[in-house]
Order: sequence, then structure tokens, then C-alpha cells
Amino acid sequence: MTTTTTTPTTPTTPTTPTAGRALPTEEELAGQTVELLQALIRNACVNDGTVGSGQEARNAATIADFLDGSGLDLELVEPQPGRTSLVTRVRGTDPAAPSLGLVGHTDVVPVEPDGWTRDPFGGELVDGWVWGRGAIDMLGLTAAYAVVTRALATSGRPPAGDLVLAAVADEEHGSVWGVDWLTTHRWDLVRADHVLTESGGVPVGPRGARTLAVGEKGGAGRILRVHGRPGHGSGPWGSRNAIVIAAEVVRRIAATRGPVVVGDLWRRYVDALAPEPALRAALLDPDRLDDALPQLGALGAVAHATTHTTLAPTVIGAGSKPNVIPGLAEVTLDIRVLPGTRPGDVEALLAATLGDLAEHVEVVGDRFGEPSLSPTDTALYRVIEGAVAARTGAPVLPTLGTGGTDGRFYRRRGVPAYGFGLLSAGWDPGAWRGLFHGNDERVDVASLQLTTAALHDVVTTFLR
Repeated sequence: MTTTTTTPTTPTTPTTPTAGRALPTEEELAGQTVELLQALIRNACVNDGTVGSGQEARNAATIADFLDGSGLDLELVEPQPGRTSLVTRVRGTDPAAPSLGLVGHTDVVPVEPDGWTRDPFGGELVDGWVWGRGAIDMLGLTAAYAVVTRALATSGRPPAGDLVLAAVADEEHGSVWGVDWLTTHRWDLVRADHVLTESGGVPVGPRGARTLAVGEKGGAGRILRVHGRPGHGSGPWGSRNAIVIAAEVVRRIAATRGPVVVGDLWRRYVDALAPEPALRAALLDPDRLDDALPQLGALGAVAHATTHTTLAPTVIGAGSKPNVIPGLAEVTLDIRVLPGTRPGDVEALLAATLGDLAEHVEVVGDRFGEPSLSPTDTALYRVIEGAVAARTGAPVLPTLGTGGTDGRFYRRRGVPAYGFGLLSAGWDPGAWRGLFHGNDERVDVASLQLTTAALHDVVTTFLR
């Protein structure tokens, strides 16, 4: 386990504003975000869940190079070889002023290249769009964080409160070597009073209300170990084939409904959608919501995940030889729980889903990651509302994130964390969601410019 600190030197021809030079324009800041995003994509820091993957050291080095000449002290933290996070701090002038953290991850998930129209790690700029794995999740936002941090550091106008930039590893596999490790072992380094991270800025409904993730579901994944009885493949009749039992287990999981929870955040989402009255009534009725989901198209998945504890079979394994009936199969479940859910609720839902098959199934694991929520009555939330309104004329829509982000580690320490960004008006929630971990991931330059400009507004207003 190693931790290294580097202090950048000033290049002979700095590319950032210094005393006596004009501040960069919004277009120049957006151009820097685009170029940095392209470089981050090309580094292909793919996290497949193994300790040796990710190699975020490449993206940490790229961001360090970008910040060179800004006068910032950079700290590179490497809990495992190559799993590097970069942290820096723009020091404020008032120790009593609130600080703000910009927490962006630098790893990306694997790709299936045959499903892509363009090179997933080419970082190509084509017709106003940057293509590549991580463009949406979340290298574009991480690039904007670095650009705004550098702009503030070189502006000649130090903020009142500290600005912390944390470009972190391993978010795509639970943040074990990233924010989880940093908040546990180096809280002094990444501490902030408020935090911005991913998952926000998507237009919703006729007014184009922009989402702001104020919380997220918790994780309670399990492995189902299905027990049968091995035998010869030539005599399947009457056998207890673990694959057959597992197939029925998976069918039941896919069919389970579970309790429907219509909470305040979902009500506000429905209000923003402004559906016709009959559909609105159905979406707010726990007894009718599931039947109404098909009318939402691609948004049906968002609606379902926002109102249910979800069970998703994601990995299955069984068998060792073509002529052997397997006596053991394993099914991995991704379970995401709503705020207010207790560990016993998960066990009860699994028991109800398995029914009479429970005698053949061993449930392995007891992990329960608490759901997390941030308040919406904070000074930072109000600053974000003002910035979004000024840039888009639209209101902010607080939402519940259905996946995991690094924000949860801060919320669990009592730090308000919001998923922020700002997409252009042409986006819709279904298209945006479909690009997360999907084929042909890409982001438009207009959204990168909006995000960088709005982020600069938020940072300079909140920390002034």
C-alpha cells in the first residue's frame, strides 16, 4: 500500500490564465472539457471487478498533466498498484467557510466491441458528439470537474471556502480502492462539507425540469446456491437437475412484484412528467402502477426501479461436463433497496419469491448497504437551483438514484451529496439511461458546455 504526493511545476508556456491574462471564456472551458474527456476515454481504464483491472493511474496522470502549471499540490493515492486516485484542494481564504468536493470517478465498465458503431476507446469527436466508453458515465463530468478546478485555481480570485477535486478509482466495482478506501483511511484528504458527483441534469417533462440525484437505493446482493443431485446425463427423467431448479428460481425472480412504494420523490417525478390525468392516477396508485409501466416506454424501467426493491439475476453458473447432470447451480442476484427498507424485508421478499423451492436453495450473504438521502433545504441545493434556472429556465427535480455512486459514502458521514450535471434540451431520460453501460455511449458537446458553465456558476457562487 503506497501513497505518493507530487507538486507540479509550472510549464514554460502555461495554458491557463495567470495574473494579467484574461479569464477563459465559456467556449474555451468547454473546449478544454472536450479535449480532456477524449484523452480520458482513450486511456481505457476498464474496471472488470478484478484487483488488477482499472489501472486508473493512467487517467490520474492525464489529469495531473492537465493541472500542471495551476499551482496546485496534487496527491496521488494508490491503495493497490495502478488503482490510483488524484486529490487536490484549492485553498479558501476563510477557514470557517463551507467547502465543496467534486468527486468524479475515472474508471469505466467493459464493452462488447461488436455492438459499437465506433471505436469505444477512440474518443472520436463526430458532428458535435464525443464517442466512447465513459462519455456519460462519468468521464465527461470528471473532465468538467478538473477544468473548473483549474480555472478557479488560476483565476487570481481565491474562494472563501476550499474546493476539493477527487478524481477517484474503482467506482464501477463498489469503490473498494476509491472513495470507500479514501473516506475510511484518508478522510483528512477528501473531507468536504458538501459534495457533487454523478447522475443529474436530465430533462424531464414539458418544462424540461433537470434531475438532481439527492439520494440512492442501497445494495443487498445475494448468491443463491441451488442444490440438486448429480447423475448421468443419459437418464434425465426423475433426476434433480440443479439447472432445472435454478431455471424455475430465475423465472420466479423475474415474475416477482414485491411491494410498491409511492414516495415523495416519485410523486414529484410524475408531476414533472405531466401525463394525462388517467395515467397520472395510475402511476401514483400502488395497485395500478405496474400495469401502467408499458405506457412510459423507456421510462418504465426508471419508474419501476424508483418504486420497488428490485431483484435482478445477473450471473448464473452450473455444470462441468456434457454427460453429467449437475447437482449444484449458483445464481447471483443484484438487489437494490428503497429508503425505509430493513434487512429483514429483503429476507422476507426472497422467501416469498422462492416459495416451495426454498428447501433446495441456500441464500449466501447478508450485505445490506443502507439507502442514502440528502436534504433539499441546503445552501448548495439553492445555489444549484439558481444555476440551473439561469442556464436553462427550468426547475430542479430531486430524484432517487437507482444505481450506486460515490455520493453514498459522504451521505453516510452526514455530508449532503448531489448528483449534478446539465444535459442539453434534446435529451430524454430513456435515451440517457440506455447509454449507461450500453453500446455507442456518447455525449454532445452542447451538454459538456452547459455542464462546465453551470458547474463553474455553482462553484464560484457557493464558495464566494
